[in-house]
Amino acid sequence: MRLEAMSWKQAEIYFKTHDLAVLPVGSIENHGSHLALGTDFLVPGKIAEQIDRESDALILPAIPYGVADHHGGFPGTISIGPDGLHCIVSKIVEQLYGYGIRRFVFLNGHGGNNPVLQQIGIDLNGRGALAALVNWWQIAGQLNPQWKGGHGGAEETAAMLAIDPGYVHMEDYIPLTPQDLSDTLQCAGMSEVSLDGVTVLTPRLFRNISPGGWYGPDDPKKATVQWGEEMLKACGDFILHFLAEFQKAALPNR
Repeated sequence: MRLEAMSWKQAEIYFKTHDLAVLPVGSIENHGSHLALGTDFLVPGKIAEQIDRESDALILPAIPYGVADHHGGFPGTISIGPDGLHCIVSKIVEQLYGYGIRRFVFLNGHGGNNPVLQQIGIDLNGRGALAALVNWWQIAGQLNPQWKGGHGGAEETAAMLAIDPGYVHMEDYIPLTPQDLSDTLQCAGMSEVSLDGVTVLTPRLFRNISPGGWYGPDDPKKATVQWGEEMLKACGDFILHFLAEFQKAALPNR
């Protein structure tokens, strides 16, 4: 059930009989030279379509902006920062709470949003509510290890191919060239370097880690439409199952 398609009378009936809401959250940011800036909200939005078809859960319009400060320097990236995201999501959550929603599912497409959404979830828990942070890309990698990927890699590229190949621009693809800090401090991830087999967190702007804008073991060239279709369907199926079980969970005491 889409909130934007309901009248206030229909919404009133839903709030009297349900206490669950799904809020897709994403980002507008660099995903490599080959992939659409809107990947992180377009994918949750696509999964939300399946949820809408196969359940009666209330789905809110997706929030397209998120915490993407680390992608600064790539043209088109728009970050509202932690304060901005917290302000928007907490305002939405507060009003839903007032309508009787006590089970909040954040259908998230961007890892940078996690700390803010986790904090809002903790705050809700202290008020007798439950929140779940559903990161689709992590679910995909757990459902099938072959789907696991990095940022702007084949996992996300496959998802976007399944949504619309027009969002994928492989003609602009740039190979991955991880930027080490030194000969001994080698790049070991999107925020780490490795020394003697030990990794250390070293926050850097993403352009200083990967000039091309993507990172991971899953080269975008390996992505296929079939991979994306199977992955999105599997993620949607799991999330539907999770929603059903989440609604059975006891609410915490205030």
